[in-house]
Amino acid sequence: MSKRTGVFAEMWLFLKESKKWWLLPILVVLVAVSALLVFAQTSALAPFIYTIF
Repeated sequence: MSKRTGVFAEMWLFLKESKKWWLLPILVVLVAVSALLVFAQTSALAPFIYTIF
């Protein structure tokens, strides 16, 4: 494995080798919520998105 492997590539290899596929939905939800929060900070829709939580 190269030294410059990304975080997602390493996570994918970990899931593939250890057969812990139950972690995949958790990671997808975490990435989605993170993307929503980043989008909310840079958008005019921020007050409406924050009221959801």
